[in-house]
Amino acid sequence: MSKSAGCCKRFLHYAFDYETPKTLVIPSLGVGFVFRFTQFLVVMYVVGYVCVVQKAYQDTDTVISTVTTKVKGFAFTNTSDTEPRFWDVADYIIPPQGDHSFFVLTNMVVTPKQVQSRCPEVSHCCYKTDPITRPRAKGIQTGLCENYSTTARTCEVLSWCPLEIDTKLPEHALLAAAENFTVLIKNSITYPKFNFHRRNILPHVNSSYLKRCEFSRLTDPHCPIFRLKDIVSEAGEDFQDMAVKGGILGILIDWSCDLDWWAGECLPKYSFRRLDNKHPVNNVAPGYNFRFAKYYKTADGEETRTLIKAYGIRFDVIVFGTAGRFSIVPTIVNLGAALSFLSLVPVVADWFLVTCSRKRDLYSRHKTTHLTEDADSASVRDFSPSLSLMNLISTD
Repeated sequence: MSKSAGCCKRFLHYAFDYETPKTLVIPSLGVGFVFRFTQFLVVMYVVGYVCVVQKAYQDTDTVISTVTTKVKGFAFTNTSDTEPRFWDVADYIIPPQGDHSFFVLTNMVVTPKQVQSRCPEVSHCCYKTDPITRPRAKGIQTGLCENYSTTARTCEVLSWCPLEIDTKLPEHALLAAAENFTVLIKNSITYPKFNFHRRNILPHVNSSYLKRCEFSRLTDPHCPIFRLKDIVSEAGEDFQDMAVKGGILGILIDWSCDLDWWAGECLPKYSFRRLDNKHPVNNVAPGYNFRFAKYYKTADGEETRTLIKAYGIRFDVIVFGTAGRFSIVPTIVNLGAALSFLSLVPVVADWFLVTCSRKRDLYSRHKTTHLTEDADSASVRDFSPSLSLMNLISTD
């Protein structure tokens, strides 16, 4: 036979020889244990984690939400710096309406009877050699130095006078009674993919129940009326300490639901957390505050105002959640993934068979055989392990 004919024959064998899996029964407890244990791990992963924990058989949707709030409560203040005053919701809720948030006034610095005029600054002593302007002045500097007191001269500014002195913040919250204020949170959610709608005011709730209920994690976890002190306490803060300089608190409403069960079990879960940074050492510019003014006209037509630097707690209502319901498409996809994992189990067993077992040389010789067909008889020749993988069935 010529060399070219031999090459052609080898090519034909390579191209058209048929390979079929061979079942090799190995009575080895060790190999059988590895095979079954690997199968067990795969099944536990698919059933326990993929199906039970991740619920990969479900189609999911994210929540769409709307929130409205209504605060109620009264307070009375009578200090040496301010006149006796009664406070209702129109006074301490600023602004009256908020987008998923509301602010409760707890402390303040009041500068009454301001008029537009010229006056010396509160700080920054100046001399004739000082520049005419400096950054962060409390008004437009005129370039003049005026007597702020008998011992200090400061730069003159054109501003609302007298200027605010915001360093004299009350050490105790002016509206300490705000801890007993309550807030009604009305939250409506929908999962559009499943056409599912729900409110945090549950179907059995009526007007008489709302008048007497108050949220308690132990006794009444579904009441939508919250006491401000309880919200701050559950966030790990003290209301009176936080009320002095203010802060930001999050009211978190979790609407994660499994819609495979009775839809009535889809209920909100409330939690609370402080959102602004409160560093124990480097606590620069702490709390939450802003300024607003109330304007008046005197009898002779002069415009005056009362400037208020308001400190308080801003409550942000954060709604989140994911709902799931059984769907055939993700079920088939994840079932196919599970079967593909199971098909990898013989690979692990084969690797253990030919590398870690004591009779690996014997097993290797029987892993792959080559069948030679003759006219009268057939012989089988053993070969060393090849790249093709055999199905493994182990018995005790």
